[in-house]
Amino acid sequence: MEHLAIVVLAAGMGTRMKSKLPKVLHRVAGRSLLGHVLHAAKDVGAERAVVVHGPGHDAVQIETRKIIANAQLAEQTERKGTGHAVMQAEAALKDFAGTVLVLYGDVPLISAESLRKLLAARGSNTMAVLAFEAANPFGYGRLITQGNKVLAIREHKDASEAERQIRLCNSGIIAINAADLWKALAKLKPANAQGELYLTDVVEHVNAAGGTAVFATCDEAETAGVNDRVQLAAIEAEMQGRLRQRAMLNGATLIDPATTYFSADTKIGADVVIEPNVYFGPGVTVGDDVEILANSHIEGATVANGARIGPFARLRPGAELGEKSHVGNFVEIKKARIGKGAKANHLTYIGDAEVGAGSNIGAGTITCNYDGYEKHLTRIGENVFVGSNTALVAPVSVGAGANIAAGSVITADVPADALAMTRADLVQKDGWAKRYRAMKAAKKAKKS
Repeated sequence: MEHLAIVVLAAGMGTRMKSKLPKVLHRVAGRSLLGHVLHAAKDVGAERAVVVHGPGHDAVQIETRKIIANAQLAEQTERKGTGHAVMQAEAALKDFAGTVLVLYGDVPLISAESLRKLLAARGSNTMAVLAFEAANPFGYGRLITQGNKVLAIREHKDASEAERQIRLCNSGIIAINAADLWKALAKLKPANAQGELYLTDVVEHVNAAGGTAVFATCDEAETAGVNDRVQLAAIEAEMQGRLRQRAMLNGATLIDPATTYFSADTKIGADVVIEPNVYFGPGVTVGDDVEILANSHIEGATVANGARIGPFARLRPGAELGEKSHVGNFVEIKKARIGKGAKANHLTYIGDAEVGAGSNIGAGTITCNYDGYEKHLTRIGENVFVGSNTALVAPVSVGAGANIAAGSVITADVPADALAMTRADLVQKDGWAKRYRAMKAAKKAKKS
Protein backbone atom coordinates (compact mmCIF):
# COMPACT_ATOMS: atom_id res chain seq x y z
CA MET A 1 0.00 0.00 0.00
CA GLU A 2 1.18 3.50 -0.81
CA HIS A 3 2.52 5.63 2.05
CA LEU A 4 -0.33 7.28 3.94
CA ALA A 5 -0.49 10.48 5.96
CA ILE A 6 -3.54 11.95 7.66
CA VAL A 7 -4.42 15.56 8.23
CA VAL A 8 -7.11 16.10 10.86
CA LEU A 9 -8.81 19.48 10.92
CA ALA A 10 -9.46 20.28 14.58
CA ALA A 11 -9.17 24.06 14.88
CA GLY A 12 -12.86 24.88 15.27
CA MET A 13 -13.77 27.05 18.24
CA GLY A 14 -17.08 25.28 18.76
CA THR A 15 -18.85 28.43 19.94
CA ARG A 16 -22.25 26.72 19.71
CA MET A 17 -21.07 24.17 22.28
CA LYS A 18 -21.08 27.03 24.84
CA SER A 19 -17.94 25.60 26.40
CA LYS A 20 -14.39 26.58 27.33
CA LEU A 21 -13.30 23.13 26.14
CA PRO A 22 -12.27 22.88 22.46
CA LYS A 23 -15.09 21.21 20.55
CA VAL A 24 -13.04 18.18 19.46
CA LEU A 25 -12.31 17.29 23.11
CA HIS A 26 -15.93 16.76 24.05
CA ARG A 27 -16.56 13.07 24.60
CA VAL A 28 -18.70 10.38 23.05
CA ALA A 29 -18.67 6.87 24.54
CA GLY A 30 -15.85 7.82 26.91
CA ARG A 31 -13.51 9.02 24.16
CA SER A 32 -12.96 12.50 22.71
CA LEU A 33 -14.37 13.29 19.27
CA LEU A 34 -10.80 13.74 18.09
CA GLY A 35 -9.80 10.45 19.70
CA HIS A 36 -12.38 8.54 17.67
CA VAL A 37 -11.01 10.02 14.44
CA LEU A 38 -7.38 9.33 15.36
CA HIS A 39 -8.16 5.73 16.27
CA ALA A 40 -9.84 5.23 12.88
CA ALA A 41 -6.74 6.69 11.21
CA LYS A 42 -4.48 4.31 13.13
CA ASP A 43 -6.64 1.38 12.06
CA VAL A 44 -6.07 2.15 8.36
CA GLY A 45 -2.30 2.28 8.85
CA ALA A 46 -1.49 5.99 8.65
CA GLU A 47 2.25 6.41 9.19
CA ARG A 48 2.23 10.20 9.46
CA ALA A 49 -0.31 12.40 11.21
CA VAL A 50 -0.80 16.15 11.40
CA VAL A 51 -3.53 17.69 13.55
CA VAL A 52 -4.44 21.27 12.72
CA HIS A 53 -5.54 23.03 15.92
CA GLY A 54 -6.55 26.51 16.99
CA PRO A 55 -4.59 29.05 19.06
CA GLY A 56 -4.27 28.16 22.72
CA HIS A 57 -5.46 24.60 22.16
CA ASP A 58 -2.73 22.97 24.24
CA ALA A 59 -5.19 20.32 25.41
CA VAL A 60 -5.75 19.27 21.78
CA GLN A 61 -2.02 18.73 21.40
CA ILE A 62 -1.88 16.62 24.57
CA GLU A 63 -4.87 14.51 23.50
CA THR A 64 -3.35 13.97 20.06
CA ARG A 65 -0.05 12.68 21.39
CA LYS A 66 -1.74 10.38 23.89
CA ILE A 67 -3.12 8.49 20.89
CA ILE A 68 -0.45 9.01 18.21
CA ALA A 69 2.81 9.77 20.00
CA ASN A 70 4.72 10.96 16.92
CA ALA A 71 1.91 13.12 15.52
CA GLN A 72 2.80 16.61 14.36
CA LEU A 73 0.78 19.71 15.24
CA ALA A 74 0.03 22.72 13.07
CA GLU A 75 -1.67 25.86 14.34
CA GLN A 76 -4.31 27.68 12.31
CA THR A 77 -4.29 31.22 13.70
CA GLU A 78 -6.88 32.55 11.24
CA ARG A 79 -9.95 30.61 10.18
CA LYS A 80 -10.36 31.13 6.44
CA GLY A 81 -12.04 27.88 5.47
CA THR A 82 -11.24 24.21 5.09
CA GLY A 83 -8.75 24.75 2.27
CA HIS A 84 -6.82 27.24 4.39
CA ALA A 85 -6.86 24.77 7.31
CA VAL A 86 -5.27 22.01 5.22
CA MET A 87 -2.62 24.47 4.00
CA GLN A 88 -1.35 24.67 7.59
CA ALA A 89 -0.21 21.03 7.36
CA GLU A 90 1.94 21.53 4.27
CA ALA A 91 5.11 22.47 6.14
CA ALA A 92 4.90 19.32 8.28
CA LEU A 93 4.41 17.11 5.19
CA LYS A 94 6.66 18.88 2.68
CA ASP A 95 8.92 15.81 2.44
CA PHE A 96 6.02 13.33 2.23
CA ALA A 97 5.25 11.43 -0.98
CA GLY A 98 2.10 9.37 -0.99
CA THR A 99 -1.59 9.75 -0.16
CA VAL A 100 -2.91 12.43 2.17
CA LEU A 101 -6.17 11.56 3.88
CA VAL A 102 -8.04 14.64 5.16
CA LEU A 103 -10.33 14.01 8.14
CA TYR A 104 -12.34 16.16 10.55
CA GLY A 105 -11.89 16.12 14.31
CA ASP A 106 -15.61 16.54 14.98
CA VAL A 107 -16.79 13.58 12.85
CA PRO A 108 -16.33 10.69 15.29
CA LEU A 109 -18.50 8.02 13.64
CA ILE A 110 -16.31 7.60 10.56
CA SER A 111 -15.22 3.97 10.32
CA ALA A 112 -11.89 2.51 9.29
CA GLU A 113 -13.83 0.33 6.83
CA SER A 114 -15.15 3.38 4.94
CA LEU A 115 -11.71 4.97 4.95
CA ARG A 116 -10.24 1.81 3.42
CA LYS A 117 -12.95 1.94 0.77
CA LEU A 118 -12.02 5.54 0.01
CA LEU A 119 -8.32 4.70 -0.23
CA ALA A 120 -9.09 1.81 -2.56
CA ALA A 121 -11.04 4.20 -4.80
CA ARG A 122 -8.13 6.62 -4.82
CA GLY A 123 -5.91 3.82 -6.18
CA SER A 124 -4.13 5.25 -9.23
CA ASN A 125 -6.50 8.22 -9.43
CA THR A 126 -5.35 11.65 -8.32
CA MET A 127 -7.97 11.91 -5.61
CA ALA A 128 -11.11 10.33 -4.18
CA VAL A 129 -13.98 11.99 -2.34
CA LEU A 130 -16.06 10.23 0.32
CA ALA A 131 -19.74 10.84 -0.44
CA PHE A 132 -23.15 9.75 0.83
CA GLU A 133 -26.77 9.72 -0.32
CA ALA A 134 -28.50 12.22 1.96
CA ALA A 135 -32.03 11.71 3.23
CA ASN A 136 -32.33 15.50 3.28
CA PRO A 137 -29.47 17.14 1.34
CA PHE A 138 -30.22 20.68 2.53
CA GLY A 139 -27.03 22.45 3.59
CA TYR A 140 -24.63 19.87 2.17
CA GLY A 141 -22.18 20.32 -0.69
CA ARG A 142 -23.31 18.41 -3.80
CA LEU A 143 -21.14 16.20 -5.99
CA ILE A 144 -21.33 17.05 -9.69
CA THR A 145 -20.45 13.74 -11.31
CA GLN A 146 -20.06 11.96 -14.62
CA GLY A 147 -20.13 8.24 -14.02
CA ASN A 148 -17.74 7.61 -11.12
CA LYS A 149 -15.80 10.79 -11.82
CA VAL A 150 -16.29 13.93 -9.77
CA LEU A 151 -16.30 17.06 -11.91
CA ALA A 152 -16.90 19.52 -9.06
CA ILE A 153 -18.32 19.92 -5.56
CA ARG A 154 -20.76 22.74 -5.12
CA GLU A 155 -21.49 24.12 -1.66
CA HIS A 156 -25.20 24.51 -0.96
CA LYS A 157 -25.03 28.31 -0.76
CA ASP A 158 -23.31 28.44 -4.16
CA ALA A 159 -25.36 25.74 -5.90
CA SER A 160 -27.98 26.36 -8.57
CA GLU A 161 -31.54 25.12 -8.09
CA ALA A 162 -30.82 22.19 -10.40
CA GLU A 163 -27.68 21.30 -8.45
CA ARG A 164 -29.59 21.43 -5.18
CA GLN A 165 -31.75 18.55 -6.40
CA ILE A 166 -28.68 16.25 -6.31
CA ARG A 167 -28.76 13.85 -3.35
CA LEU A 168 -25.12 12.69 -3.57
CA CYS A 169 -23.42 14.84 -0.96
CA ASN A 170 -19.90 15.62 0.16
CA SER A 171 -18.61 14.34 3.52
CA GLY A 172 -15.57 16.62 3.32
CA ILE A 173 -13.23 13.63 3.64
CA ILE A 174 -10.80 13.18 0.75
CA ALA A 175 -7.81 11.05 -0.18
CA ILE A 176 -5.40 12.72 -2.58
CA ASN A 177 -1.86 12.48 -3.87
CA ALA A 178 0.27 14.78 -1.72
CA ALA A 179 2.01 16.68 -4.53
CA ASP A 180 -1.29 17.34 -6.31
CA LEU A 181 -2.89 18.50 -3.06
CA TRP A 182 -0.35 21.23 -2.41
CA LYS A 183 -0.49 22.42 -6.04
CA ALA A 184 -4.28 22.62 -5.98
CA LEU A 185 -4.38 24.38 -2.61
CA ALA A 186 -2.08 27.09 -3.94
CA LYS A 187 -4.70 27.90 -6.62
CA LEU A 188 -7.65 28.35 -4.30
CA LYS A 189 -9.53 31.65 -4.39
CA PRO A 190 -12.19 32.93 -1.94
CA ALA A 191 -14.72 33.34 -4.78
CA ASN A 192 -17.77 32.04 -2.95
CA ALA A 193 -20.63 33.15 -0.71
CA GLN A 194 -18.54 32.67 2.43
CA GLY A 195 -15.40 34.41 1.18
CA GLU A 196 -13.36 31.37 2.26
CA LEU A 197 -10.86 28.98 0.73
CA TYR A 198 -12.86 25.81 0.13
CA LEU A 199 -11.15 22.44 0.14
CA THR A 200 -13.92 21.28 -2.19
CA ASP A 201 -12.54 23.50 -4.96
CA VAL A 202 -9.49 21.23 -5.10
CA VAL A 203 -11.57 18.87 -7.28
CA GLU A 204 -11.88 21.36 -10.12
CA HIS A 205 -8.19 22.27 -9.97
CA VAL A 206 -7.23 18.58 -10.10
CA ASN A 207 -9.44 18.08 -13.15
CA ALA A 208 -8.11 21.22 -14.83
CA ALA A 209 -4.56 19.95 -14.38
CA GLY A 210 -5.42 16.69 -16.16
CA GLY A 211 -5.90 14.59 -13.03
CA THR A 212 -8.83 12.36 -12.11
CA ALA A 213 -11.19 12.72 -9.16
CA VAL A 214 -13.50 9.82 -8.24
CA PHE A 215 -15.79 9.06 -5.30
CA ALA A 216 -16.62 6.30 -2.84
CA THR A 217 -19.72 6.15 -0.65
CA CYS A 218 -20.53 5.45 2.98
CA ASP A 219 -23.62 5.62 5.19
CA GLU A 220 -24.79 9.14 5.95
CA ALA A 221 -24.60 8.47 9.71
CA GLU A 222 -20.81 8.10 9.51
CA THR A 223 -20.39 11.66 8.26
CA ALA A 224 -22.36 13.36 11.03
CA GLY A 225 -20.50 16.21 12.68
CA VAL A 226 -20.92 17.93 16.03
CA ASN A 227 -21.64 21.64 16.32
CA ASP A 228 -23.71 21.80 19.50
CA ARG A 229 -24.67 19.63 22.46
CA VAL A 230 -27.88 18.48 20.82
CA GLN A 231 -25.82 16.96 18.01
CA LEU A 232 -23.36 15.60 20.57
CA ALA A 233 -26.23 13.73 22.25
CA ALA A 234 -27.41 12.38 18.90
CA ILE A 235 -23.90 11.11 18.10
CA GLU A 236 -23.73 9.48 21.55
CA ALA A 237 -27.01 7.68 20.88
CA GLU A 238 -25.80 6.43 17.51
CA MET A 239 -22.49 5.28 18.97
CA GLN A 240 -24.15 3.48 21.87
CA GLY A 241 -26.41 1.65 19.44
CA ARG A 242 -23.36 0.36 17.59
CA LEU A 243 -21.54 -0.66 20.75
CA ARG A 244 -24.57 -2.48 22.15
CA GLN A 245 -25.05 -4.36 18.91
CA ARG A 246 -21.37 -5.34 18.85
CA ALA A 247 -21.54 -6.66 22.42
CA MET A 248 -24.64 -8.73 21.74
CA LEU A 249 -23.33 -10.13 18.45
CA ASN A 250 -20.17 -11.16 20.30
CA GLY A 251 -22.13 -13.21 22.80
CA ALA A 252 -23.24 -10.90 25.62
CA THR A 253 -26.83 -10.70 26.87
CA LEU A 254 -28.11 -7.18 27.55
CA ILE A 255 -31.37 -7.42 29.48
CA ASP A 256 -32.28 -3.84 28.57
CA PRO A 257 -29.88 -2.61 25.87
CA ALA A 258 -31.18 0.96 25.95
CA THR A 259 -29.98 1.41 29.56
CA THR A 260 -26.54 -0.14 29.10
CA TYR A 261 -23.79 2.36 28.29
CA PHE A 262 -20.41 1.37 26.91
CA SER A 263 -17.17 3.19 26.24
CA ALA A 264 -15.53 2.86 22.85
CA ASP A 265 -12.80 0.61 24.27
CA THR A 266 -15.00 -1.65 26.44
CA LYS A 267 -14.15 -5.32 25.97
CA ILE A 268 -16.92 -7.79 26.85
CA GLY A 269 -16.48 -11.57 26.77
CA ALA A 270 -18.93 -14.30 25.81
CA ASP A 271 -21.90 -15.40 27.91
CA VAL A 272 -21.80 -12.21 29.94
CA VAL A 273 -25.18 -11.11 31.31
CA ILE A 274 -25.68 -7.40 31.91
CA GLU A 275 -28.77 -6.21 33.74
CA PRO A 276 -30.38 -2.74 33.28
CA ASN A 277 -28.71 0.57 34.13
CA VAL A 278 -25.08 -0.50 33.91
CA TYR A 279 -22.44 2.07 32.89
CA PHE A 280 -18.97 1.22 31.56
CA GLY A 281 -16.40 4.01 31.66
CA PRO A 282 -13.13 3.85 29.72
CA GLY A 283 -10.65 1.03 30.20
CA VAL A 284 -12.89 -1.92 31.14
CA THR A 285 -12.22 -5.55 30.22
CA VAL A 286 -14.76 -8.22 31.19
CA GLY A 287 -14.06 -11.93 30.81
CA ASP A 288 -16.47 -14.74 29.98
CA ASP A 289 -19.45 -15.91 32.06
CA VAL A 290 -19.57 -12.73 34.14
CA GLU A 291 -22.83 -11.51 35.66
CA ILE A 292 -23.25 -7.77 36.13
CA LEU A 293 -26.37 -6.88 38.07
CA ALA A 294 -28.43 -3.70 37.78
CA ASN A 295 -27.25 -0.16 38.55
CA SER A 296 -23.51 -0.87 38.61
CA HIS A 297 -20.80 1.58 37.51
CA ILE A 298 -17.52 0.17 36.17
CA GLU A 299 -14.48 2.15 35.01
CA GLY A 300 -10.84 1.26 34.45
CA ALA A 301 -11.40 -2.26 35.79
CA THR A 302 -10.52 -5.82 34.79
CA VAL A 303 -13.02 -8.57 35.58
CA ALA A 304 -12.01 -12.22 35.25
CA ASN A 305 -14.19 -15.13 34.12
CA GLY A 306 -17.18 -16.07 36.22
CA ALA A 307 -17.19 -13.02 38.50
CA ARG A 308 -20.43 -11.54 39.83
CA ILE A 309 -20.90 -7.80 40.28
CA GLY A 310 -23.70 -5.79 41.84
CA PRO A 311 -26.37 -4.73 42.08
CA PHE A 312 -25.36 -1.14 42.88
CA ALA A 313 -21.63 -1.89 42.79
CA ARG A 314 -18.90 0.53 41.80
CA LEU A 315 -15.57 -0.54 40.33
CA ARG A 316 -13.12 2.34 40.01
CA PRO A 317 -9.83 2.51 38.07
CA GLY A 318 -7.36 -0.16 39.10
CA ALA A 319 -9.98 -2.65 40.30
CA GLU A 320 -9.04 -6.23 39.38
CA LEU A 321 -11.55 -8.97 40.11
CA GLY A 322 -10.36 -12.58 40.08
CA GLU A 323 -12.23 -15.58 38.75
CA LYS A 324 -15.58 -16.27 40.41
CA SER A 325 -15.15 -13.40 42.83
CA HIS A 326 -18.21 -11.54 44.11
CA VAL A 327 -18.62 -7.80 44.60
CA GLY A 328 -22.11 -7.07 45.86
CA ASN A 329 -24.50 -4.24 46.56
CA PHE A 330 -23.10 -0.88 47.64
CA VAL A 331 -19.51 -2.13 47.44
CA GLU A 332 -16.80 0.14 46.03
CA ILE A 333 -13.46 -1.19 44.80
CA LYS A 334 -10.57 1.14 43.87
CA LYS A 335 -7.03 0.16 42.83
CA ALA A 336 -7.42 -3.23 44.50
CA ARG A 337 -7.01 -6.88 43.51
CA ILE A 338 -9.75 -9.27 44.63
CA GLY A 339 -8.54 -12.86 44.48
CA LYS A 340 -10.19 -15.91 42.98
CA GLY A 341 -13.46 -16.75 44.74
CA ALA A 342 -13.13 -13.89 47.23
CA LYS A 343 -16.32 -12.09 48.28
CA ALA A 344 -17.29 -8.61 49.39
CA ASN A 345 -21.05 -8.75 49.21
CA HIS A 346 -22.37 -5.70 51.09
CA LEU A 347 -21.69 -2.07 52.01
CA THR A 348 -17.90 -2.16 51.77
CA TYR A 349 -15.04 0.03 50.55
CA ILE A 350 -11.81 -1.66 49.44
CA GLY A 351 -9.18 0.78 48.17
CA ASP A 352 -5.45 0.30 47.61
CA ALA A 353 -5.62 -3.31 48.70
CA GLU A 354 -4.91 -6.95 47.90
CA VAL A 355 -7.51 -9.54 48.91
CA GLY A 356 -6.41 -13.17 48.70
CA ALA A 357 -8.32 -16.03 47.11
CA GLY A 358 -11.30 -17.35 49.05
CA SER A 359 -11.42 -14.52 51.58
CA ASN A 360 -14.72 -13.11 52.82
CA ILE A 361 -15.08 -9.40 53.54
CA GLY A 362 -18.00 -8.68 55.88
CA ALA A 363 -20.58 -5.91 55.50
CA GLY A 364 -19.44 -2.43 56.45
CA THR A 365 -15.71 -3.18 56.12
CA ILE A 366 -13.45 -0.28 55.16
CA THR A 367 -9.79 -0.20 54.20
CA CYS A 368 -8.66 3.13 55.63
CA ASN A 369 -6.14 3.80 52.86
CA TYR A 370 -5.71 7.59 53.08
CA ASP A 371 -4.14 9.42 56.01
CA GLY A 372 -4.87 12.88 54.64
CA TYR A 373 -1.53 13.05 52.81
CA GLU A 374 -0.68 9.65 51.30
CA LYS A 375 -2.35 6.40 50.22
CA HIS A 376 -1.33 3.16 51.94
CA LEU A 377 -1.75 -0.52 51.08
CA THR A 378 -3.82 -3.16 52.89
CA ARG A 379 -2.85 -6.81 52.31
CA ILE A 380 -5.35 -9.54 53.15
CA GLY A 381 -4.17 -13.11 52.66
CA GLU A 382 -6.05 -16.12 51.37
CA ASN A 383 -9.09 -17.55 53.19
CA VAL A 384 -9.33 -14.67 55.63
CA PHE A 385 -12.67 -13.95 57.31
CA VAL A 386 -13.23 -10.25 58.03
CA GLY A 387 -16.21 -9.62 60.30
CA SER A 388 -18.76 -6.91 59.69
CA ASN A 389 -18.04 -3.27 60.48
CA THR A 390 -14.27 -3.68 60.49
CA ALA A 391 -11.84 -0.83 59.80
CA LEU A 392 -8.41 -1.87 58.47
CA VAL A 393 -6.07 1.08 59.00
CA ALA A 394 -3.39 0.91 56.32
CA PRO A 395 -0.60 0.10 56.00
CA VAL A 396 -1.59 -3.23 57.49
CA SER A 397 -1.41 -6.93 56.61
CA VAL A 398 -3.68 -9.81 57.60
CA GLY A 399 -2.15 -13.27 57.28
CA ALA A 400 -3.77 -16.20 55.49
CA GLY A 401 -6.54 -17.97 57.38
CA ALA A 402 -6.92 -15.23 60.00
CA ASN A 403 -10.24 -14.10 61.47
CA ILE A 404 -11.13 -10.50 62.28
CA ALA A 405 -13.94 -10.14 64.81
CA ALA A 406 -16.86 -7.89 63.87
CA GLY A 407 -16.55 -4.26 64.92
CA SER A 408 -12.74 -4.30 65.13
CA VAL A 409 -10.32 -1.52 64.23
CA ILE A 410 -7.10 -3.17 63.00
CA THR A 411 -4.01 -0.98 63.25
CA ALA A 412 -1.29 -3.65 63.38
CA ASP A 413 -0.45 -6.70 61.30
CA VAL A 414 -2.42 -9.87 62.07
CA PRO A 415 -0.53 -13.18 61.85
CA ALA A 416 -1.80 -16.10 59.81
CA ASP A 417 -4.56 -18.18 61.44
CA ALA A 418 -4.94 -15.68 64.33
CA LEU A 419 -8.08 -14.08 65.72
CA ALA A 420 -7.92 -10.29 65.97
CA MET A 421 -10.48 -8.46 68.09
CA THR A 422 -10.37 -4.87 69.32
CA ARG A 423 -13.90 -4.21 70.58
CA ALA A 424 -14.50 -3.46 74.27
CA ASP A 425 -15.80 -6.12 76.70
CA LEU A 426 -19.57 -6.50 76.90
CA VAL A 427 -21.13 -4.98 80.06
CA GLN A 428 -24.65 -6.08 81.13
CA LYS A 429 -26.88 -4.64 83.88
CA ASP A 430 -29.78 -6.95 84.63
CA GLY A 431 -33.21 -5.27 84.82
CA TRP A 432 -31.85 -1.86 83.78
CA ALA A 433 -34.11 -1.48 80.73
CA LYS A 434 -37.26 -2.27 82.74
CA ARG A 435 -36.35 0.27 85.43
CA TYR A 436 -35.53 2.88 82.75
CA ARG A 437 -38.91 2.45 81.06
CA ALA A 438 -40.72 2.81 84.37
CA MET A 439 -38.79 5.98 85.21
CA LYS A 440 -39.64 7.54 81.83
CA ALA A 441 -43.30 6.60 82.10
CA ALA A 442 -43.55 8.20 85.59
CA LYS A 443 -41.87 11.37 84.36
CA LYS A 444 -44.27 11.64 81.41
CA ALA A 445 -47.31 11.03 83.69
CA LYS A 446 -46.17 13.77 86.06
CA LYS A 447 -45.93 16.28 83.18
CA SER A 448 -49.42 15.47 81.94
